[in-house]
Amino acid sequence: MGDDGFFEVAGRQRACRVFLTDPVPEELIERLLSTAVCAPSAENGQPWEFVVVRDAALRLAIGELTARAWEGGARQFSEDRLPPGLLADVDAGARGGLAGAPVLVVVCGNLDRGLEITLASSLLPAVQSLLLGATALGLGSALTTLTTLHAGELAALLALPPHVRPVAVVPLGRPARALGPPHRRPFTEVTHRDRFGTPW
Repeated sequence: MGDDGFFEVAGRQRACRVFLTDPVPEELIERLLSTAVCAPSAENGQPWEFVVVRDAALRLAIGELTARAWEGGARQFSEDRLPPGLLADVDAGARGGLAGAPVLVVVCGNLDRGLEITLASSLLPAVQSLLLGATALGLGSALTTLTTLHAGELAALLALPPHVRPVAVVPLGRPARALGPPHRRPFTEVTHRDRFGTPW
């Protein structure tokens, strides 16, 4: 990939919440995970653990936890803050779209290899690598932490030991529809020269 290739991929990466049921080949999953573990982490602790869930019953159970978290207050919290189109998209994902992905990668933090206070800053670069890699390979993906509102139940489903905490769920699969470009503010609206308030 040339210099432009990375920027092209980064410029079209966006959340996918509804997936086709086509299986994702194992070699693509391995390629994504081998890229994810190249991410930086606090003190180079590399505290990530990835549970790749393809079992249909487990995906359904994780989907039910996600839907319960959404219906249990997350949707109400989001209703007044999200535009109707985005709310409908998130609604479809939380109510089954994400669990309909053929692969769910549950990203966890291992407290034996990282401090609790630095888990998020260590794991999120690895998640971003997963998301960008999925886009480069023509897969849809998303980052959700909604399921972790029921972290204890999620940990039990996946037989996680006490020192391994679920932090995020990343669904992977072929998008059910074309995603189109992401809608983002231009960087000039959020960038300042030397001090806040001085335009770029």
